[in-house]
Amino acid sequence: MIKRLTKHGNSLALVIDRPVLDLLEIDDQTPLSVTTDGKCLIIAPAPDEKRRQSFQSALKKVNKRYGRALKKLAE
Repeated sequence: MIKRLTKHGNSLALVIDRPVLDLLEIDDQTPLSVTTDGKCLIIAPAPDEKRRQSFQSALKKVNKRYGRALKKLAE
């Protein structure tokens, strides 16, 4: 998909089509992380701290309960 930037006041804007927004499950309220690798612009939903904490909590429970078995399987 080729896109062009649109003039928006003194800035330029990138319009993202609805199917892409729906696919990524983002809307006008979703915080976005904008980064670059020096050649590409990378736009992604910002990391959700609450979700990360929930994952870390679940991971601790799994490791506590199954840590030994998982370690043996990794050997």
